Amino acid sequence: MNKFFRIALFLFSLSLLVSCNSARDNKSSLTGWNFNDPKYGSYIKGTSFQGQKVPDGMVAVEGGSFTMGQVQDDVMFDWNTTPQQMHVRSFYLDEAEVTNSEYLLFLEVTKDVFPPEEEKYKNIYTSLLPDTLVWRNSLGNTELLSESYLRHPAYSDYPVVGVSWIQAVQYCKWRTSAVNLKKLIDKGVLSNVLENDTIRNFFDTDLYLENPYKLFDGDSTVYKRGLPDYKARKKGAPRPAKGSFTGRQVTSQDGILSQKFRLPTEVEWEYAAKATSGNREYNNIRGRKKYAWDGKFTRDKSKRYKGDQLANFKQRKGSYSGLLDGLKMALIFLLK
Repeated sequence: MNKFFRIALFLFSLSLLVSCNSARDNKSSLTGWNFNDPKYGSYIKGTSFQGQKVPDGMVAVEGGSFTMGQVQDDVMFDWNTTPQQMHVRSFYLDEAEVTNSEYLLFLEVTKDVFPPEEEKYKNIYTSLLPDTLVWRNSLGNTELLSESYLRHPAYSDYPVVGVSWIQAVQYCKWRTSAVNLKKLIDKGVLSNVLENDTIRNFFDTDLYLENPYKLFDGDSTVYKRGLPDYKARKKGAPRPAKGSFTGRQVTSQDGILSQKFRLPTEVEWEYAAKATSGNREYNNIRGRKKYAWDGKFTRDKSKRYKGDQLANFKQRKGSYSGLLDGLKMALIFLLK
């Protein structure tokens, strides 16, 4: 009996603690007003945020400080990479390059939403096409790639090339809207407009936050149900029609919509490439090392792998296979 009483007391104390924390979270500590309460104007405070998840295809890069710039001898005396201490906030970075298949998805959706055959949309799709002529080289053998690299399935998982800075920025903007569109569909706020052929599937996150009913050519029937609307809770109010939108639209305060995707800055790119391995040793922070590994040499000094290269390398300019070409073999034969 005593054991049962202790368990009951513990559960009661736990529930009381949770209720106190919940009441504290829904109350303004500076004004005493309650959030999400019709008696206090039903002003919104998002409480369902459980922490930011790592976006699909990305990895988390922990922020920190590092020495940015050249630390080796500047024999040309350009002084365009003067070392300086930089601080970087934590950020997410794509695990790999954007592939041809991913960029083609962007092109196909754009072509579907903005048909090039319509006069007012005729330049949108073509302005996003990569420059496939980057493969042309008078002294190279990559001419055929200009015709097949982007669209052939054999290269679907290869990095997209020939994309300008403006095109990359537009892709980031579309990716943000595409991710948020799926979140609204999964949340049940929006019906699956991707399978509806009668609706122009144009979705823009900024426009949705400004006025959701400017999207989808003003068709409000695509919205199924919203989040709880505390301002709409009035006693004696008639029930809404069956199938009509109830509640409210998602806002930035709810923590549901994804943050904007963007291109990394130069500092973030260099910081991620160095992986901070040359900046930390145990709990000591020091300036950047010459290489990402310990030591001043490019070959392994251990007994088992002695002499092995510690990084990728090539024999000489244009030779990645490590084999001698015919000209060099002929020269060696003549020298002998």
